[in-house]
Amino acid sequence: MRRVLVLRPEPGASETLARAGQLGLDAVSIPLFEVEPVTWALPDPRIFDGLLLTSANAAHLAGARLNDLAHLPVYAVGEATAEAARSVGLDVVATGDSGVDRLLDSIAPTVRLLHLAGEDRKVPASGQNVTQITVYRSKPLPAPDLADAGASIVLIHSPRAARRFAELANDRASIAIAAISPAAAEAAGHGWESVHVAQRPVDDALLALAARLCNKPDA
Repeated sequence: MRRVLVLRPEPGASETLARAGQLGLDAVSIPLFEVEPVTWALPDPRIFDGLLLTSANAAHLAGARLNDLAHLPVYAVGEATAEAARSVGLDVVATGDSGVDRLLDSIAPTVRLLHLAGEDRKVPASGQNVTQITVYRSKPLPAPDLADAGASIVLIHSPRAARRFAELANDRASIAIAAISPAAAEAAGHGWESVHVAQRPVDDALLALAARLCNKPDA
């Protein structure tokens, strides 16, 4: 069985490794970034109708100011994000499993949303009334040793991770890319053994893709 490399930072890396283990995958963590909170100013909560969360990191790292927003209903992308929101006392009213734009399309355009997000983030394509505030950032870690990355399947959770791994990897021709979204796959570039995209932009779908690749006769 081919080794699966998990590039995402903690705490997400451990969550992915645990799920990979349940699927019987030989997975190891090689994080490229470290997440850390940033100082942010709390806007007037009265001008918003809900919170938009697209990453569990936002719930984990937003800090004490999140208490002043606890009365707002949460719209979360992915069950992991929803679970993180509930763990800090937030009320999740909707959980999308097909990306932020699909989730926003399901919400009335009059709903005013506060998006607590990372520094490197996607601007939603929807016409929804969304105000974005940075509450955490991903800091690059020193370049890891990728000498054993050849012949592996690499899980790509973001376009930023894809670009950095592409800069660091030497033996592209023997590496299969499993990307969480078309944008992440595109950011990885060309020259890989193969590039595949998960059916849905969530961790479970990405791991299911990795499992299928591991079980292919030629994988």
